[in-house]
Amino acid sequence: MIYKALANETRRQILDWLKDPAEHFDPAPYLRHGIEFKTGVCVADIQGKSGLAQSVISSYLATMQKAGLVESERVGKWTFYRRNEKTIREFADYIRNEL
Repeated sequence: MIYKALANETRRQILDWLKDPAEHFDPAPYLRHGIEFKTGVCVADIQGKSGLAQSVISSYLATMQKAGLVESERVGKWTFYRRNEKTIREFADYIRNEL
């Protein structure tokens, strides 16, 4: 499942954006609501940066979540996504040691 998730360039780009959200997203709206990037990045911000439809981004994030690459957290009516560093680290170790 991880290979499928990583096969798409936009999904890889999203993982890159989530690696350092402060570099890719405006922190001001988050800080106004008392939310830090460690909670994650709102789907709407990921969608806006990608330029793709919200339904496409939601589908991409669902694929990435099923693969274990991202985690989500619901805050009120918003869903925030962040990288699952443990899974990414384990996968990188697997690639490094097995392939």
